[in-house]
Amino acid sequence: MNSKYDIIIVGGGAAGFFTAINIAEQNAKLKIAILERGKNVLEKVRVSGGGRCNVTHACFVPNELVKFYPRGEKELRGPFHQFCSGDTIEWFEKRGVALKIEDDGRMFPTTDSSQTIIDCFLGLSQKLKIEVLTGQSVQSLFHGEDYWKVETNHETFSCRKLVMTTGSNPKIWDLLQNMNHTIIPPVPSLFTFNIKDARIKDLMGVSALAKVKVKNTKLEATGPLLITHWGMSGPGILRLSAWGARILAEKNYQFVLEVNWLNDVTFEEAMETLKELKQEHAKKVVSKKSPFDLADARFAGARVPNRLWESLVLASNISNETKWADLTKKQLTDLTNQLTNGQFQVNGKSTFKEEFVTAGGIDLREINFKTMESKWHENLFFAGEIVNIDAITGGFNFQNAWTSGFIVANAITNS
Repeated sequence: MNSKYDIIIVGGGAAGFFTAINIAEQNAKLKIAILERGKNVLEKVRVSGGGRCNVTHACFVPNELVKFYPRGEKELRGPFHQFCSGDTIEWFEKRGVALKIEDDGRMFPTTDSSQTIIDCFLGLSQKLKIEVLTGQSVQSLFHGEDYWKVETNHETFSCRKLVMTTGSNPKIWDLLQNMNHTIIPPVPSLFTFNIKDARIKDLMGVSALAKVKVKNTKLEATGPLLITHWGMSGPGILRLSAWGARILAEKNYQFVLEVNWLNDVTFEEAMETLKELKQEHAKKVVSKKSPFDLADARFAGARVPNRLWESLVLASNISNETKWADLTKKQLTDLTNQLTNGQFQVNGKSTFKEEFVTAGGIDLREINFKTMESKWHENLFFAGEIVNIDAITGGFNFQNAWTSGFIVANAITNS
């Protein structure tokens, strides 16, 4: 095997393959290799979106799209003007992969299988004569005058241009740190909250549109909240975990979560509504039926399902037999508090499915975002999650991989 290449890409994931394919399509003469430390490539693509691969999101305006990135919002604005989600759709469709939009904006292959994306990448790599070498764990990097030397556990490679697409790989971060790159220490992002609380104990599967806030911080998020057997999950919680990744790590994942089950409704507005219900339903039993069970425009689309309502009523020291007319002022106040400002103690976190995402990586100030090239080392490029960029769930992390890979490919083929 000839170990001399024009371009070596370290990391056989989404960003690595996308970069390699785009380079090869623009210049077939270049000799390209992808080095992957594992036995298999594209493993994260395989498990993403529950095995369906959430390719991108149907947000087509760069200045709107950047708002889904807790880290990287400012830096991605320029790149997204070069290659955005609409370009992703076109790229895949031109290569035989049709995508569809789901109600929440997430986009998947019409086949509902991540294998479709994997087959597309592997097929194109073969056709374009990109060498894919597995079991190659990088041990050292050396930058010569006009070449790079990459030493793995099996052999030594050399290339003119080196692309790092290794995601959250601590070993590679260490190598880059030894080459004067600053690594922002990694902490988990996109996780669910572990909560043991009588109010939600038997409510697994119940969901509500809620506003969630970390007590004594400015961290808050709105979105569907799902009660699970270990605590709370759903888009609202995941969003909060992404934006709060660093703060929650500092708190060692021990904090109080404030939940407004009525979304944007204030304590005063909720109290007013409960007083009206006390008059209207005087003879009815309070716990029997949730007055918020149907989405109501007055409550910003929020609804409190019956089982959750019953649990919050009991938590307000209101018995199962109490009628609306018999509610005391204190019980009304307690119930309003439970609805608009429930306090839940969080003790730890759980990974969200297999879609682990890390906040951290190469300091964004050390990268030229017009080319994704290192500011410290010529002909060293980065794409994907190796840099300190991450997003909430919904196809945004893959979009960052496609965009950064496309920009690297352009920079390399135009130089």
